[in-house]
Amino acid sequence: MELKKLEVTAFADLLASDVPAPGGGSTAALEGALGAALTAMVCGLTVGKAKYAASQELAASVREKCAALQVRFLDVMDRDTEAFNAVAAAFALPKGTEEEKAARSKAIQAALRGCIDTPMEMMELAAETLERTESLLGRFNDSAASDLGVAALSLRSAIQGAWLNVRINISSIKDQDLAERSRERGEALLAKALPAADRIYAAVLDMM
Repeated sequence: MELKKLEVTAFADLLASDVPAPGGGSTAALEGALGAALTAMVCGLTVGKAKYAASQELAASVREKCAALQVRFLDVMDRDTEAFNAVAAAFALPKGTEEEKAARSKAIQAALRGCIDTPMEMMELAAETLERTESLLGRFNDSAASDLGVAALSLRSAIQGAWLNVRINISSIKDQDLAERSRERGEALLAKALPAADRIYAAVLDMM
């Protein structure tokens, strides 16, 4: 099943069901896709407007980049659920003998790496999208200010939600070097992205 091809109601109903995936990780990716889409929309409302002639090149560039980021978010949304399913399959492996226990443990650790990789990718995408979004401040169609604010909020939710998924999975990983690298990378992305999201939101409020 490709989550990105589900209708909104079907996705929401699946999320509300008792199946463990999709869950918070895929939802974080969807938040990111929505944030990227909103930024692209704001650009679309700026391109071609004489009032914003000085912003045309920027708006067109950001629109193109955010459209591509939206696609990448939707791709990682599906891959995040696949990564979770791989962990669940590894936990279901037999453990009756020492050999089976060893093979099961190895499979679980390998699968957990995937559950770190996908939310970390979401964090990187969200940080990049927020950078693109912030670049529009003072240079976009101000009638879409609230939309840009919601984009920032969606992207903030995406990066923080993804971080929660990184954290919960590194708590189970035995490779401490990988765990530490993931912590450092995630904290660096948050330190860059969250202030950007706050600046966008504050700027939008000041416009109202």
